[in-house]
Amino acid sequence: MNRLRARLTRLLGLGLETHISLPLFAVLLLGMIWTATDHFIGIERAAARSTARASSQELIDTYEAQMQRNLGSIDQTLKVLKYAVELKGTGGALPALSQQGLLPSGLVFVVSIADRDGLVVASNPPARVINVSSQSYFGFHRDGDTNTPFVSQTLRDDANPDWHLHFTRRLNDKDGRFAGVVIVEVDPGYFTSGYERSRLGESGALGLYGTDGVFRALRIGDKVVWGQRAPQLAREAGAGQVVTNAWDGVRRYTSVRRLHGFSLTALVGLSEHESMAAFEQQRRNYLWVAGSGSALLAIIVTLVCGWSWQLTRTRRRIRRAQETYAAASEASLDAFFVMRSISAEDGAITDFVIEATNTRAEKLAGMDKPSLRGLRLSAMLPAFRDNGIFEDLIKVTLVGGVHEAEWLAELSDERTCWLHRQVVAVEGGVVAIVRDITERKVAEERIRHMAHHDELTGLPNRSLIRDRLDQAILQAQRRGRCVAVAFIDLDGFKLVNDGLGHNAGDELLKVVGARMSACVRREDTLGRFGGDEFIIILPDQADNPMAVAPILEKIRQAVTEPMLLDGQEVQVSCSMGVVIYPRDGADPNTLMMNADAAMYRAKEMGNNNFQFYAREMNASVEEKLMLLEGLRGALDEGQFHLLYQPKVDLRSGLIFGVEALIRWEHPEHGVVSPLRFIALAEESGLIVAIGDWVLHTACRQNKAWQDAGLAPITMSVNVSPRQFEEKRLVERVAAALRESALAPGALELEVTESLIMRDLAQSVGKMRELKAMGISLSIDDFGTGYSSLSALKSFPISTLKIDKSFVRELADNTDDQAIAMAVISLGHKLNLRVIAEGVETEQQCTFLRDNDCDEMQGYLFSRPVPPAQIAALLEEQARMQSGCDQPGAAAYPQPDAA
Repeated sequence: MNRLRARLTRLLGLGLETHISLPLFAVLLLGMIWTATDHFIGIERAAARSTARASSQELIDTYEAQMQRNLGSIDQTLKVLKYAVELKGTGGALPALSQQGLLPSGLVFVVSIADRDGLVVASNPPARVINVSSQSYFGFHRDGDTNTPFVSQTLRDDANPDWHLHFTRRLNDKDGRFAGVVIVEVDPGYFTSGYERSRLGESGALGLYGTDGVFRALRIGDKVVWGQRAPQLAREAGAGQVVTNAWDGVRRYTSVRRLHGFSLTALVGLSEHESMAAFEQQRRNYLWVAGSGSALLAIIVTLVCGWSWQLTRTRRRIRRAQETYAAASEASLDAFFVMRSISAEDGAITDFVIEATNTRAEKLAGMDKPSLRGLRLSAMLPAFRDNGIFEDLIKVTLVGGVHEAEWLAELSDERTCWLHRQVVAVEGGVVAIVRDITERKVAEERIRHMAHHDELTGLPNRSLIRDRLDQAILQAQRRGRCVAVAFIDLDGFKLVNDGLGHNAGDELLKVVGARMSACVRREDTLGRFGGDEFIIILPDQADNPMAVAPILEKIRQAVTEPMLLDGQEVQVSCSMGVVIYPRDGADPNTLMMNADAAMYRAKEMGNNNFQFYAREMNASVEEKLMLLEGLRGALDEGQFHLLYQPKVDLRSGLIFGVEALIRWEHPEHGVVSPLRFIALAEESGLIVAIGDWVLHTACRQNKAWQDAGLAPITMSVNVSPRQFEEKRLVERVAAALRESALAPGALELEVTESLIMRDLAQSVGKMRELKAMGISLSIDDFGTGYSSLSALKSFPISTLKIDKSFVRELADNTDDQAIAMAVISLGHKLNLRVIAEGVETEQQCTFLRDNDCDEMQGYLFSRPVPPAQIAALLEEQARMQSGCDQPGAAAYPQPDAA
C-alpha cells in the first residue's frame, strides 16, 4: 500500500514537472488556437458572402432604378410619337416633334414609323425605306390589339447595320384598326453604360434579358454582348444567388429584378472570386498568424521544456539556490546583474556593487565575469547618477516591486545603444535584467520616418506637411509674423512620364526634389504633396510678399535646369501659387485651397512662373465650375451651333473650302467663346461627344450645300487631342461620312503637331487609316509645336497651316516673315499645300502671295459666318465666274462686309 502511494506521488511529481506539463498545456492551447482560427475564418467567410449578397442587392436596386428611368423615357418617347402620328399623320409627326424639340438625340436613338404594311415611312435620323413586316415586333402589334410596349431581341436591319434593341408601340387608325407601329431603336450598350469597375470589378455582369430568357444586352468588363441565355435563378434572387454563368463559366453573386411595365428583367452579377478576394487574403492572414503562433509556441515550449529538463537535472545534481539561479540566467537572452547596495553611515544608499552576472552581461559590458564581480556601478556607468538610473535603483531597493525603463547608454567601448532595464528588489540589493533593444528602436524610427515621409523622394508627405504648417501658423501667431506657402506643380512632367516611362518619371521627381531642397533654408519645409505636386512652407516671414520672391525664383531656375534621364536630356519647368498667412487665409485648408488656385493662374499665364494669390482667382475657379456644369447639358439642349470661315486660294481668289468653328449659346451668359470652354471640355472628356457632333453636323452641312447645286468645297474639322487618342476615331469619322452620304474627299481633318508627337507611331497609324479612306489631313498651328523634320516627312498629310501668331505681325516683323517663308518653302519641298490663318490686312495678304503661299483664311476675306452666308458667297462666286467679272485676290470684301 505504501509502495503504491509512493509510486503515485512520484508520478504526480513528474506530471508537475514543466517539461511534461507544459507540452500537454501547449497541445491544449494549440487546439484552442486552431479552433478559434477556424471559427473566425467561418465568421469572416459568412460576412464576406453576406457583404457580396448585399452589394449585389444594392447594385440591382440601383440598376433597376436606372433602367426604369431609361425605359420610362423611351416609352414616353413612344407615346409622344404615337400621339404625334395620330395628330399629324405619319408624314408630319417627326417634323412637328422636331420643331417642338421633342425628338431625342439621333446620336443615341433612332426613331421611325412603319405603316400597316411594314414600310418605314419616316425616321430620324433619315434612312432609306425598308420593310419590317417580317420582324417579331411588327407581328406582335399586328396580331394583338394591346397597348403595351414590345421589346425585341437585339437585331439589325438593312437600314441600320448596327445592332439595336427595338422598342415599339401599336398605331391604330380612327376606327381602332391596326395602322402600323412606332419604333425607337437603342444601342444595347446604352443599357450597360452604368457599369462601374469600382463596384462591379473586372468580371462583373450587368444586363437585361427578356421573358424568353435571352439577353438583350450584357456587359462583362469592357465587353458588351447579347443573345446569351440568362441563368436559371430562384424567384427574384433577392439576396444574390451564387450561379455559374453558362456564357463564361464564372461563378457570380447574381441578383435579378423584373422591370415594371416591360417584359424585361435586370441582372447584376458580382464575380465570386473578386468578391471573396479580401476574405481569402484575410483567411491567409489568419492561417499565417495561427501558423506563426503555433510555430512560435512550439519553439517556446521546446525551449522552455529543454530549459526545464536541464533545470531538473541541475536541481537533482546541485541543490544550492545560487547555482540554480546561475543556470537559469545563463539560458536567458537578457543580461543579468545581481547588485548589492552600499550605504553610508547615515543609512543612505550611495552606490551599488556587482556581485554576479551572466554571459549576456559580459557581452553587453565588454568585460569578463571576474572583472565585473565586485565592480561598483558608478565605475561601470559614470553617468548613472544623472540619467535617473540611480534614483530608480534606490526606489526599488527601499520600496520593492518591479520597475522598467529604457535609456540610451554609452558603453565602455564607446558604443552607444538603446537598453531596456527591468529592476527587481532582492534582499540587500536588486537584480537588474537588461536587454539590448537597439534594433527595435531603429525599426521604430524607420517606421516613424516612413509614416511621415514620401517613399520616393524622402521628403515630408502630406500628413507631415499639414503638421508643419500647423506649427508654423501657431509660431506666427505668437510672434506676430507671417507664413508663406507655395504650391508647386511641374510643367511637362506627364510628357516625360508617358514618353520615357514611369522609372524616368520617378527619377525626375527625385532630382527635382533634391534641387528644390538645396534652395530652401534649414527651418523651411519642402514636401511632396502627391504626383508631381510639391509644397514649400516658409515660416517666420515679414508681411511683404515680395520678400519670398528671390527664393521662389531660385527654385524656378533650379527646376528648369536640364537633366539626363535614361541617356536623354529632358527639361521641365514649374508653376507656383503663393499665399501668405494670415492675409490669404487663417487656416491650413484655406491656405492650401488658395495656393492651388494661384498655381492654376500661373498655369494659365503660360507655365514656368509664380503667382501670388488674389481674391479674383477663386472667382475664376467658380466661373470654370459654372461653365463645366452648363457644358454637361449643352449638347443635349441644342445650345451649340457651327459657323464656317471660308478658305481662299491666293492665286485665283476663289473659295475652295471652309473651316467649321463651334459656338456656344449659353441660356444665361450668351455666346461663350471657344477659348473659355474647349479646354474645359477637353479636361472633362466631354470633348469626344462634342467633337462627334461637330463632325456629323459639318458633314451634313457640306452635303446640303452640294445638294443645293453649289460648287463643291472642302469641309475642315478640328480634331482635339482627346478625340484623336480615342480608339474609335476612325470608326466615328466613317460613321459621320456614311450618315451624311458625304464623299471622303470633301472632308479634311486638322490636327496639331504637338498632338501627333504624343505617340508618334500610333498617330501616324491612325492618320494613314484616315488617308486610306480618302480624307485629307492638315497640320494646324504649324511652327508652335516641336515635331522634327524626320517625323514630319512620315506624316500622311496634304496641308500645313501657318499659325496666326506668325501672321499677326507679318507686315513689319522680320522674324515672323522669315518663319513664314521657311514654312512655305518646307511645305512645297514636301509637296504640301500651305495655308495661312488669321490674315486681316492687305499687307499680310500681299506678302503671302508674293512668297507663293497657296491659301489663306482670315477676317480680310470673311469672319466665321452661318451656313446661309456661305451659300450666298458661293452663289456670288459662281455668278462672277460665269460673268464678265473675274474674281481676284485684290477684290476681297472687308471683314464687316462678310
